Amino acid sequence: QLQASGGGLVQAGSSLRLSCTVSGGAFTSRAMGWFRQAPGKEREFAAAINWIGTSTYYKDSVRGRFTISRDNAKNTVYLQMNSLKSEDTAVYYCARSETIGITSSGREYDYWGQGTQVTVSS
Repeated sequence: QLQASGGGLVQAGSSLRLSCTVSGGAFTSRAMGWFRQAPGKEREFAAAINWIGTSTYYKDSVRGRFTISRDNAKNTVYLQMNSLKSEDTAVYYCARSETIGITSSGREYDYWGQGTQVTVSS
């Protein structure tokens, strides 16, 4: 089970940190990712981190503003979001990869959290 939290309503330029805790399944041996889905749009990849936290990958539009990290002792993955823009408004989902390596394809993630809403007002 993946439990995401930390979303909210903020003004443009603000920061939020999302958290996702994994329980009842593998975590330390899997890469993790964050995806998002804006109203009326398809779900898209945002960020991913490998199993040990030594490698990360970002969607171009969030690179330099978002930071993904993980604490394997706590079975938790984080998404620090800075300099938020109105176009970052979406439901954010954490997901567990089927492998240890990074992937941006949603098809390679086998478990998904329930999503947390992020709304950025301009």
